[in-house]
Amino acid sequence: MKNIVFLAFFILTTLCQQAFAQCNADALCSTCIPKLTAPGFNFLKPYKINGGRDLTKVEYSYVFTKGTQYMIAICDQNSKENTIVITIYDAQRNKVATNKVESNLLSAIAYPCNATGIYYMQYTFESSSSRCGGSVLGFKK
Repeated sequence: MKNIVFLAFFILTTLCQQAFAQCNADALCSTCIPKLTAPGFNFLKPYKINGGRDLTKVEYSYVFTKGTQYMIAICDQNSKENTIVITIYDAQRNKVATNKVESNLLSAIAYPCNATGIYYMQYTFESSSSRCGGSVLGFKK
């Protein structure tokens, strides 16, 4: 009887640890860097995407330069499919690019910058079960 109780406790503990596992956004950022292999793109910066249970979006900003093409790649904790939407806004909060095309989510997008200024990269989540990821920003002139 003690063995059955111990086994049940072990299984429940394991399941709870998996359900509430920490987001390893650093590792996901590292996984994303090879997605910048398109010819001529150079790695600039990683972004941790950790929405946790309560956040519905994660936002970062970066100054983009006119005449430069930027690429943003996303690596989702859900390895089977991407569930993170990235939307890029200009300084006036006009939407200029997104990885959501119809009902598909691309794992990377390229944005040719036409005006120097601050741009906002907003990450939102299609799934409430996967709010963990990594993203990297690259550029080429």
